[in-house]
Amino acid sequence: MINSRVATMPPAPDRAFASDNAAGAHPAVIQAVVAANDGHALAYGSDRWTDEAHARFRDLFGPTSETFLVFNGTGANVMSLATMVHPAECVVCSEWAHIAVDEAGAPERALGAKLLTLPAPAAKLVPEQLEGLAHLQGVQHHAQPGVVSITQSTELGTVYTPDEVAALCDTAHRMGMLVHLDGARLSNATAALGGTVAALRSFTVDAGVDVVSFGGTKAGLLGGEAVVYLDAALAQRAKYVRKMVNQLPSKMRFVAAQFNALLDDDLWIKGAQHSNQMALQLYEATRHIPGVEFDHAPQVNSLFPQLPADAIAALCDWCFFWDWDISRRQVRWMTAWDTTADDVDRFAAGVRHLLG
Repeated sequence: MINSRVATMPPAPDRAFASDNAAGAHPAVIQAVVAANDGHALAYGSDRWTDEAHARFRDLFGPTSETFLVFNGTGANVMSLATMVHPAECVVCSEWAHIAVDEAGAPERALGAKLLTLPAPAAKLVPEQLEGLAHLQGVQHHAQPGVVSITQSTELGTVYTPDEVAALCDTAHRMGMLVHLDGARLSNATAALGGTVAALRSFTVDAGVDVVSFGGTKAGLLGGEAVVYLDAALAQRAKYVRKMVNQLPSKMRFVAAQFNALLDDDLWIKGAQHSNQMALQLYEATRHIPGVEFDHAPQVNSLFPQLPADAIAALCDWCFFWDWDISRRQVRWMTAWDTTADDVDRFAAGVRHLLG
């Protein structure tokens, strides 16, 4: 039945649903890079664009925060953790954490620190899990829990509430640990939790997070991330560590100019709000199609449907997306800042056509 419908599939949407990482850069970002390309500017951040970007980040996270621009998400995470982890310490994270699953061992190799992964069915850690590590503390045979790294929004598209982050931070700090937040999709979480700077601060500054990897690439940049130190004391050696882990942009004005465009007038939040809304629209357009099963509605811009096994390859060939959990016939669909309602409608029509 599936094979007989493949040949008559409708035209695929203009944009695939593989990842927000596959989306182009926002036009405002492109324009900012072009404008910054006029003339010469001193390298390594001694320029007006970088000064402006630093000021914008202080507006977001407070006057005592310190921000360092970097190239990419893995680099942001490695730099963050390198300034937080001491020798013989480990980084505690969920089994789904990007630093543990999708960074080719970069944190472990660069830091020489063990990643201690904990089970997390919803990709979210809870304070009781940290308390369960107390038996490791003070024992010379064990790597000491030194840092907790959480992801917001998570790899499973779930979102920590501000209270959940605060509870983790309180427990971690009481146990002598620091807290890192991997915010590759920080904009989507901010949009889901209210869509304001106050919402951002509620689960970062106010909750007690120490260091944030602030995602830009998935939010609409050509390429660029930021490491934001909410505990300024941890930033004392950050500029040296950034160079050491190969994350110091020479022509930093181009990374800074991108962020200036993204942070202007809350463009980073508005793009995420649209992305999240497109995911919800895709959910509503497909959840009643026979053969499509969802565990829950999307919180951000990612959906994880279960599909008939014999339909996945044909649908993927028509409009590409990634497998997720093959044992459950689960795949991942993602929307982005540039996903259109027409993209959603056309994709849903293809799913409906193939599954009948």
